[in-house]
Amino acid sequence: MDLFGTAGIRGDVTERVTPELVLDVTRALGDHAREAGDREFVVGRDGRVTGSALAAAAEAGLASAGAEVRRIGQVPTPALAFASRGRRGVMLTASHNPPTDNGVKAFVDGVEYGEAAETAVENRVDDGADPADWDEWGDGVDEDVLDAYRSAVVEYAREFGADSEGVRVAVDCGNGMSALATPQVLRELGADVVTLNATVDGHFPGRESKPTPESLSDLREFVADGAADFGIGHDGDGDRIVVVDADGEVVHEDTVLAILAERYVRASDAADPVVVTTPNASGRIDERVDAAGGRVERVALGYLHDGIASVRESGGDVAFAAEPWKHVHTAFGDWIDAVASAALITRLVADDGVAGLREPVTERPYRKVSVECPDDDKAAAMDRLAETLPAAFPDAEVDPEYGVRLTFPDASWTLVRPSGTEPYVRVYAEHDDVDPFVEEVAGAVESAVEAVS
Repeated sequence: MDLFGTAGIRGDVTERVTPELVLDVTRALGDHAREAGDREFVVGRDGRVTGSALAAAAEAGLASAGAEVRRIGQVPTPALAFASRGRRGVMLTASHNPPTDNGVKAFVDGVEYGEAAETAVENRVDDGADPADWDEWGDGVDEDVLDAYRSAVVEYAREFGADSEGVRVAVDCGNGMSALATPQVLRELGADVVTLNATVDGHFPGRESKPTPESLSDLREFVADGAADFGIGHDGDGDRIVVVDADGEVVHEDTVLAILAERYVRASDAADPVVVTTPNASGRIDERVDAAGGRVERVALGYLHDGIASVRESGGDVAFAAEPWKHVHTAFGDWIDAVASAALITRLVADDGVAGLREPVTERPYRKVSVECPDDDKAAAMDRLAETLPAAFPDAEVDPEYGVRLTFPDASWTLVRPSGTEPYVRVYAEHDDVDPFVEEVAGAVESAVEAVS
């Protein structure tokens, strides 16, 4: 598809995600939904400066297709997903992208649109979806969902861990939408919350929207100075979470994933609890899930929801689904929800502390590098690597489904996959001696690229 990426539509508001595009896309969304017998949409947006204009375009597009619009205003993306249960939803957000960007995400019954639905909508955009007859146009009304969403997260989180009274947590909201949810939820759970960048501002003046070790420097320093037991950082729309330990160091995203995955599997009463994750996720997840009596299924990056559906269709029970920084708490809802993650992690920290949660997890050194590869050569390079990498590492178990993933007897691993957005082949590796190992793998990738260029 040319329009939808792995997380909806995103781009510069003057060149790509213009009001005209949003009007066309939402009219197509409304037309597609009407064909399925659905007319009601909730529409939300993040705090970006351009959100108000794009929300107006979205309402016009949906209403002109015959949809009834429920305006819920500025909310975290997981709150919009929560509100879309039993109906459909449109979220105007570019997540962690810079303030010049915006985007569109579509939901149905709490789940992001899958590839088939996005393709159907994109085809309607290409064909130019016509408005409904004048007497079928919908109307718009305001609706409040934040209170219900926050209360639901609090109630759900109380099923895990311990009372959070006395836990001091610093939350860096990055001037994003989590400012309207995470501090309030954690305080309701009893935690002592200190906030940074907790004023919603679409210019993101406090730091860049993407939470990285560098952008979270203020949070890290604050926690390291002893002002909090641990820290939490979010992105612009509240679907990503980064955890900072008491020393001000970022806890590796796969360690956070492994901690949550193990807890969910241990809490499951299913005969075959499954954790769905992605090929670039660490073997530490497999180790903890296996120790808890579950198993791991991997799906392509950006396709967690398809993986969840596939496991369920085959009769499996999905205890948890996640890719780095993004978690789906399937017992709560089938959407990515960093506010729920913050609540659960706070309750678990109250029970065991960050150090106690990390102690069972094997944290091998990890590296990711990028090897230049023209887009037109990626397929041929990957075909070659499917043969040369297993030959170079004969003791590894090979999984060729999403790139080439090699898993070794000691649970170290590497993944080689083409970037979907840039002219690179990515190399991910986790190994006790990671630097020479990743250099060897990257060298094999460079040789493959040279051979097909």
